[in-house]
Amino acid sequence: MPSPLQIVCADIIASTLSILAICLPSACLLGYKVYRSRKRSKETPRIESFLQKNAGVYPKRYTYAQVKKMTGTFAEKLGQGGFGVVYRGGLSSGRQIAVKMLKNSKSDVEEFINEVASISTTSHVNVVTLLGFCFEGSKRALIYDYMPNGSLERYAFKHSSKGEHILSWEKLFDIAVGIARGLEYLHRGCNTRIVHFDIKPHNILLDQDFCPKISDFGMAKLCQNKESVVSIGGARGTIGYIAPEVYSKQFGAVSSKSDVYSYGMMVLEMVGARDKRINANSECSSQYFPQWIYENLDEYCFGASEINGEIKEIARKMIVVGLWCIQLSASNRPTMTRVVEMLEGSTGSLELPPQVLLS
Repeated sequence: MPSPLQIVCADIIASTLSILAICLPSACLLGYKVYRSRKRSKETPRIESFLQKNAGVYPKRYTYAQVKKMTGTFAEKLGQGGFGVVYRGGLSSGRQIAVKMLKNSKSDVEEFINEVASISTTSHVNVVTLLGFCFEGSKRALIYDYMPNGSLERYAFKHSSKGEHILSWEKLFDIAVGIARGLEYLHRGCNTRIVHFDIKPHNILLDQDFCPKISDFGMAKLCQNKESVVSIGGARGTIGYIAPEVYSKQFGAVSSKSDVYSYGMMVLEMVGARDKRINANSECSSQYFPQWIYENLDEYCFGASEINGEIKEIARKMIVVGLWCIQLSASNRPTMTRVVEMLEGSTGSLELPPQVLLS
């Protein structure tokens, strides 16, 4: 039987553990908030210095109060992702806008600077326009033109209620060409070359005429040299679209060719989504799609075209160009300038690549 002293000691220990169980999480949370507050206070001068240094280059800066007014206190949400939330709004002039409120995350400082620095120096029909931004304490927002048709993902991979494709082959091809022209501009047309690093359907916005515009430059890298070879601190992008050299140097240097790979995967995905039989076909579903389409190119194009020879040519052109873009070695991929030439040239001059990337 325990002694009275042992009983008292046991009660003291139990009480202490109970107090710790209650207080420790709160203490940790408080400590984390203090850490984040100090971290933000250290980041703020860095961003302010960056913005002031380039004040003449960047668009209008708005206060958080003005952003709230533009969006009707964030009344209409257009979408959200890892970066934060996008809201619909309007300027006093009546111009419709989309406001991207960045999350207060560890990486949002780099993302904020990347977006402001990269998009502010661009001017192209196939690249989104940055109209303004907000940086006020922990509140960070990017303001763009409103795109009424949303993202490419919303249309390219879905059917109407009648089972028909929402976008025709001709419109899909025009969108593919527009994206290629936008990337060519980023890689070669800017004073400072830009590698996007996250080309995918979700980051292609469509205006009222379904003209595509490349958006979301949070992962972009600016390149001073003409070769557009860049150094990155780790893999970046979205699984399924990331070029192999981003993971391993054995496939080549990370460069604008990494965007070419992502573009090729996106185009092939757009093509594959056109045919419902592919999703149900056990042979295709069990095989890497680019390899399957490489081996069944004529069969696919014939099925896609029905009785329209022009559609057959469009399908074949998109597939062949896509296969060239996803070559394993970066040196074997075309530049985006060459991609535009292939898309706008005749199908008869296009040859299949000697090999296709295997999964």
